[in-house]
Amino acid sequence: MTPFYYNAFEQGEALRMQQEIRNVINEQDIDQSQIVVLCIGTDRATGDCLGPLVGEHLKKLLSYVPVYGTLETPVHALNLEETIEQIYNLYENPFIIAVDASLGIPEHIGYATLSHSPLIPGKGVNKKLPAIGNLSITGIVNIAGFPNSILLQSTRLHTVVILAECISTAIYWYFTDIENDVQAI
Repeated sequence: MTPFYYNAFEQGEALRMQQEIRNVINEQDIDQSQIVVLCIGTDRATGDCLGPLVGEHLKKLLSYVPVYGTLETPVHALNLEETIEQIYNLYENPFIIAVDASLGIPEHIGYATLSHSPLIPGKGVNKKLPAIGNLSITGIVNIAGFPNSILLQSTRLHTVVILAECISTAIYWYFTDIENDVQAI
């Protein structure tokens, strides 16, 4: 399925993303207690800190939602498989929202993508890591090219922060809408 694109620099895009997250989860009749947010990346490379920034925001805003991957405890290539195993040991049937940085074409820098399929972390830097996520959200932080690891190091922090705010706001709004729906019943 083709991913949805959201320009993080435009007003209203977090709301559009939140609505699509809600549509996907409602279509699949997901048990809310089984939703886990997995934010992949490291705080040691500007372009790759998108996931930990999103995780950091969500951990503060949604203390009742399991969030893996923050600035303090990032989930990256060295501990991803162990973290996935831990999630599947703790949750019977987890619905994983996976968040990661990605590289793309120049016109898409600053766009977030949402896909109904797993993401493949490390693909942009030629690492072989397991695909993960029932719903995946990526932030296009820089252009794809060689060598990609240097591109991640030279990514503008401003772009990453704007993307992290957009993505974390969309996820936060999804959970607060669900909370409001439950309280209205």
